[in-house]
Amino acid sequence: MNRAGRSRALVMVVMAAWLAAIVVPPAALSVWRAKRLAELSQPGVQAEWDTFREAMRKESGRDGPVQRKVPKSAEPPELVWLRDYFSLAITAWVTLVGVLGGFVAALVLGMSGKERGPTGRESPDP
Repeated sequence: MNRAGRSRALVMVVMAAWLAAIVVPPAALSVWRAKRLAELSQPGVQAEWDTFREAMRKESGRDGPVQRKVPKSAEPPELVWLRDYFSLAITAWVTLVGVLGGFVAALVLGMSGKERGPTGRESPDP
């Protein structure tokens, strides 16, 4: 394979890896989210959360090395996060990984380009 073919193949591999890093984790998180929301919507989960909050309420006035605080949320935090903040998490992932991955891809592709001499001209192929 000649140098142009290797360069084109490297570009394709880097772009495929970048796209996979952007798409695969949010897709996997979406599948996991659907399963967890089904589990968290069961009445026993809310009852456990209410029991936990009541226990924290009882322990909050006691003296000790750790001061307990009653959680403010009436619903389990995981349920609130998956229901209300999921789109924010996906947006943050795509933005941060897209920018960071794009930067790394540019570095890899730039470092693998043709060598240039001190005058800025391409050096001849051997």
